[in-house]
Parts: sequence; structure tokens; C-alpha cells
Amino acid sequence: MGENSFAHRKYTYFHDQKYPCEAIDIHHIEVQSNGAKGVFVSLLAAIVVGNALYLVLVKEKSVTLLFSSFLLWAFLRKLLLGKPVKKESVVIMPTLGVQLETLYLSGRIMRQFVPVSKILKPVLQECVTPVTCYWSLSLVMREEEELAPVFKELRPPLKMLVPVWKALCAATDEGSSHSCTEDGGNAEDGVQSEKNP
Repeated sequence: MGENSFAHRKYTYFHDQKYPCEAIDIHHIEVQSNGAKGVFVSLLAAIVVGNALYLVLVKEKSVTLLFSSFLLWAFLRKLLLGKPVKKESVVIMPTLGVQLETLYLSGRIMRQFVPVSKILKPVLQECVTPVTCYWSLSLVMREEEELAPVFKELRPPLKMLVPVWKALCAATDEGSSHSCTEDGGNAEDGVQSEKNP
């Protein structure tokens, strides 16, 4: 980890500026791998499938038991391992736009490009559900009714979202007359962000 990186619980944030002119700003949030959880799921799979094979081959039970054990293992794997995301990245190109990337454990990469002319403002918002409360970074888009989440799969802590939010504010405010402030309002007229009930 370099000087522009830090870790917090299960996430690691790092900031890349590979190009000398700093025209491209790259922010990564990576999920820290937990080897113990993978070993536990593999051991659980061996026990469930081994037990099912024993019952089918030795005790001459129904083959549907074997299939149901595979389904049980698949369900437990999904439940215990969660979302198979390795890393999410935000590539900010101030004159062009923002590219949102999600890298899955399988190696598949999902990319979405948002032109800078379509972005009205990046916003940090607190999301409250009956079970949990977390922070989210989204983009307010022109001619769109819904907010576009920057990190679609991960829920990084606020201290990792703030540097990305500041970089997005700097990139999207170059052509406009207003700027983002710490409280989410407009720097010129002091308007603060609304809080939804």
C-alpha cells in the first residue's frame, strides 16, 4: 500500500495517478480476501457432498438426495461468501467523463461510462434500511429520474467515499459556476443538502 491508500475492516482504498499530467484520476476499492472463510466453505462442501455420496452409494438412498445436497451446498456458498466482487474502480477523466468498473472474482469486468456533460452533481447520501445504515456515493444525472450509484456492489465506509466524492466534484465542476462543499451544498449561496425523512 502506498501513501494514497488505507484499509478499513474488509475494504482497501487506493488512489492511482499513473500519468504525470494527472489528467486521469483512478480510485479503487478492493475487498480484502478472507482465506479462512473460503477454507470453511470448501470444508463444508466436502462434508455435505461426502455425506450425500455415502448415503447414495452405501445406504442405497435416492439420487435426489445427492442433487438436493448440491443445491444446499450452492445455497450455503452463496450465503457465506456473499457477492463475488473483487474490486470496484472509478476512473475520472475530467474532460470526457467517468468510467465505473466492477471486477468480479470470476475475472469478468463490467464497465459503465458516464459522460461529464450528463453529470449534474455527485452526492454522498446516508441510506437507512430496517436492518442497517450505510453511506452511498451517487451521481445526479441530467434527464434521469434515478440516481446512478458509483459503487454498485460494495458498501465502503464514508472515509473511503469522501476522496472519490471530492475528485468527482472537482472533475464535474470545471465547466460550471458552482462548487461542492463538505456539507453537500452550493458554495456560492450556502444551500445545504436536503435530508429525506
